[in-house]
Amino acid sequence: MKGFCTVLTATAVLLAAGCQAKEPPTQVVYRFDDHRYLELTGWDCEGALWYTDTHRGIRTQPYSQFYRLFTRKFIHQSERYIAITSWDVSGFIVSKDYGQTWQLAQFSPSGNEPNGDNSAPREDAVSFTVVNDQGFLQTKHRLYMSSKPFDDPRVVEGGPGITYTLEDGTVQRIEPNSPGWKWGMVYLTKQGLEGKVVSHETNYQGLPDKVPEVKGYTGWDHMRCDMDKGR
Repeated sequence: MKGFCTVLTATAVLLAAGCQAKEPPTQVVYRFDDHRYLELTGWDCEGALWYTDTHRGIRTQPYSQFYRLFTRKFIHQSERYIAITSWDVSGFIVSKDYGQTWQLAQFSPSGNEPNGDNSAPREDAVSFTVVNDQGFLQTKHRLYMSSKPFDDPRVVEGGPGITYTLEDGTVQRIEPNSPGWKWGMVYLTKQGLEGKVVSHETNYQGLPDKVPEVKGYTGWDHMRCDMDKGR
């Protein structure tokens, strides 16, 4: 009986070892160029997202968990301003310093869609393009974009502020200590920009009506992921 128990114990140990969870796989899911790429660590193409720039020695984590790939066309030429959205296109994680630090960017509070919603339905997304430090989300009915890549010098610290006049003759001011949205941090449509105070700041003026042409791009045009990786 003692020998039989020994055999059972050894078998249980082997079974337990075989059932131990594997480490989640890591795979490259997007390449910007020959030295910048995104990696996903997780099962079933969901998990933590890592950004790497081998030339600048940068490796950071835009998403710590639960990231799911943006499945539409994705062209990203910009290096200083990096913007990433996910499958549901509910917002953006952005870096304005080559990927060293990351912040959450969102859609403007209201008025982008005809029904007053701030963002389009996920199924309306067509493409996301980041070029010249500016992001452009094209949907079936609207073009969402971030501002031009600078803050109006009149409303930065020490600036003179901006004075403007409303249609009824009322004089208004934007003070340097209370400026509008910082560049690259809000995505909105030109329709939604109408009547907004930030429309008086130069980085929100002269915005394009279509996604700018991207020339000489060598990166991927879609994110890629192997659902069976690590199985």
